[in-house]
Amino acid sequence: MLTLNFNKLEDKIKNADYYYKEGIVVNVIGLTIEVKGIRAFVGEVCKVYNQLNEAVESEVTGFRGDNVILMPLGELKGIAPGCRVLPTGKPLSVKCSDELLGKVLNGLGNPLNEYEISTFTNYSLEAMPPDPLKRRRIKEVIPTGVRAIDGFLTCGEGQRIGIFAGSGVGKSTTLGMIAREAQAEINVICLIGERGREVRDFIEKDLGPEGLKKSVVVCATSDQPALVRLKGAFTATAIAEYFRDKGKKVILMMDSVTRFAMAQREVGLAIGEPPATKGYTPSVFAMLPKLLERSGMSDKGSITAFYTVLVDGDDFNEPIADAVRGILDGHIVLSRALAAKNHYPAIDILNSVSRLMPEICSKNHKNASSKARDLLATYKDAEDLINLGAYVEGSNPKIDMAIKYNDVLINFLRQGIKEESNFDENVSFLENTFSQL
Repeated sequence: MLTLNFNKLEDKIKNADYYYKEGIVVNVIGLTIEVKGIRAFVGEVCKVYNQLNEAVESEVTGFRGDNVILMPLGELKGIAPGCRVLPTGKPLSVKCSDELLGKVLNGLGNPLNEYEISTFTNYSLEAMPPDPLKRRRIKEVIPTGVRAIDGFLTCGEGQRIGIFAGSGVGKSTTLGMIAREAQAEINVICLIGERGREVRDFIEKDLGPEGLKKSVVVCATSDQPALVRLKGAFTATAIAEYFRDKGKKVILMMDSVTRFAMAQREVGLAIGEPPATKGYTPSVFAMLPKLLERSGMSDKGSITAFYTVLVDGDDFNEPIADAVRGILDGHIVLSRALAAKNHYPAIDILNSVSRLMPEICSKNHKNASSKARDLLATYKDAEDLINLGAYVEGSNPKIDMAIKYNDVLINFLRQGIKEESNFDENVSFLENTFSQL
């Protein structure tokens, strides 16, 4: 027999909202739209109907008195005072599915080839990082396929590493090598603020067909609105979290965190935040840990993350580089001086560090890489004397040893873009060559 709880039904009827609410645009200043007549929460998506009655999705970023401040996820063109605004009651989310593999998405997670995803799970763009006590410890090595990293800056599964470099030193190429060769089940690649030309170049040249098969590429080019570039980073992270929750071993690669910070700076200044260090608003430095802490280990799977940082004027102590370096589990520095010598990948071993290498590598591996580092440092200190011919052989046994092994080390650290590398062979080479020194 069917029983109805009339008290419950009566409460629902009393609390139901029978009004259709919409607001109107009252002002457009810079990148923001001021709307009156609606109630919304920060992060809610609203639809602004322009003069052609086309819906432009916008996000609530703040308030001014009773009015709501929106920032568009599309073009402002055609939006005028009096345009209708309809709140959706929902924050941004991304459709996550295994069908995304091999696809290229825009900054909001929509396939660029207009492919319709049939089966999906919605993931929030603003998810919380995993509970610190539920994160598994990092114990396993994840080979990257780059000799310099595997040998001297060994990464663990679930580690977060920054790749720091100026423009044109080889960040994207290094990411492409890792994407092709790293031993992960899924790659999620996020290109933020890239030139439009470089997206296809990266996919076809750096990533290649083999890399694309196991990858999802999210790109928000430099011509996109600041909010789309900002959301692109969260979209890629949410997709990586979806695969991690399925127990997969995921690699997340983001190029670059600096352009993410610049996008947040644009948003912050547009809504009235005061500029702080180098014009970056306080929200930039609050947003960085929220993004970077979401990767890493969970109780189900792992996200090993590589974040590139475009250092301003090759200043490795500029605000964003400094903040990111303090959050991540290690940093790989690419040197313009090495790139000028045609040394690629231009990884500066002496200024780079993997904080987890001592915990995940064998004793012999650590010993061999430490001795090889000593030789590189000794040669660098004496390089001017050696090049001038002022050093006399036999004056210093350490320098003699550094000269003897310098070419061996340089040849080991250099690697062609398509050149394959085996982790065990690299470790064996270091141990056999340097352990007995």
